Amino acid sequence: MDLKLNSTMELNNGVKIPRLGFGTWELEREEALNPVKWALEIGYRLIDTAAIYANEKFVGKAIKESGIDRNKLFITSKVWNTDQGYEKTLKAFDASLNRLDLTYLDLYLIHWPHKLSGETWKALEEIYNDNRVKAIGVSNFSINGLEDIINNYDIVPTINQIAMHPLKYKENRDLIAFCKERNIKIEAYSPLTHGVKLDYNKFKEAADKYNKSVPQILLRWSIQHDFVCIPRSGNKQHIKENVEIFDFQLDEDDMRTLNTLK
Repeated sequence: MDLKLNSTMELNNGVKIPRLGFGTWELEREEALNPVKWALEIGYRLIDTAAIYANEKFVGKAIKESGIDRNKLFITSKVWNTDQGYEKTLKAFDASLNRLDLTYLDLYLIHWPHKLSGETWKALEEIYNDNRVKAIGVSNFSINGLEDIINNYDIVPTINQIAMHPLKYKENRDLIAFCKERNIKIEAYSPLTHGVKLDYNKFKEAADKYNKSVPQILLRWSIQHDFVCIPRSGNKQHIKENVEIFDFQLDEDDMRTLNTLK
């Protein structure tokens, strides 16, 4: 897989999304400003945020101060549970745009499944049909939740954003297969195990073999599975190291090993 930073993949509506992006979960309020600016300076073009992160204002400020043309960026946000439902979602979308100081989003997601997710999806379809967002999708949805949208509404989600790394692969195989069959891309959040399993022996063995860091091994694994991947860091050096994954490839044996961990 001969790729480079800002290599893209095509979503089921023809929109292209960078394979590697920058996540902002837990970068609260102004804590997000410098990391997003660093990520954009380094070359990231996909930035993922959400209303519940309480940092959209500062993500938007970083985007503006970067001086990068808006059409070269891919900006994602999400509607939170308390804003679900048709009318509330429309208002929540407008509020996110206002905080980000943008005129459109590239991707808007339902953050979590909810009893009102059907009504929420209707609102997302309206926003999409009005050309205010280029693609719509979901996050943390099971097969049943995806089937409910696919069977009852007009637009198939482009993305299902889920927690994904080698230790979660086995439990999510059926969901991954379902999404692949329906051309719904998996977007991996917490691809670095949320930092709690970076000392796992099999990860360290692979890192030694390829002369890479454990985070670089985990991100490369996601890329080779054709997942969109959105690591988060508040450390400039780590943000830079996370993009240095396009000069090597995990072999088939190592991919199989990583796939079977738990």
